[in-house]
Amino acid sequence: MSRTMFLAEEVVQLRQLCFTPGRVYQPGHYISGELPDVAFEMGLVDKLPPVRGKSAELRDVEPDETA
Repeated sequence: MSRTMFLAEEVVQLRQLCFTPGRVYQPGHYISGELPDVAFEMGLVDKLPPVRGKSAELRDVEPDETA
């Protein structure tokens, strides 16, 4: 795998621990631009499945200032 398969701002899943000389990355969700190249080269990164249903309908909601 390669970093070029992902957009820099795409949220991805790190499946396993990733050790670098300066940091240990725990499994979880990250923005792909935050992860080191070695995580992609070792195949530790997966794309997240597409969001379905009502949660896919994300929008900015202004807080009600009349309350």
